[in-house]
Amino acid sequence: MAANFDDIMKDALSLPPGARAMLADQLLVSLDWEQQKEIDDAWADEAERRMQEIRDGKVQTIDGEQVMRELRARRKR
Repeated sequence: MAANFDDIMKDALSLPPGARAMLADQLLVSLDWEQQKEIDDAWADEAERRMQEIRDGKVQTIDGEQVMRELRARRKR
């Protein structure tokens, strides 16, 4: 017997965050987008470009805890 969408969604949302992330990733992979390789390559290029900017001293990194404090403060406004 096939489960309906609402049941599947309810079950999926009851999973822990890590499991939901893995499920979401697998669902996206299952779409087999023709452009996915291009998208993945573009993100890899962007990550490499950003890393090089850090290495070259063109940008300064911010501590992750500081970023989270600032985001929480913005959310309270």
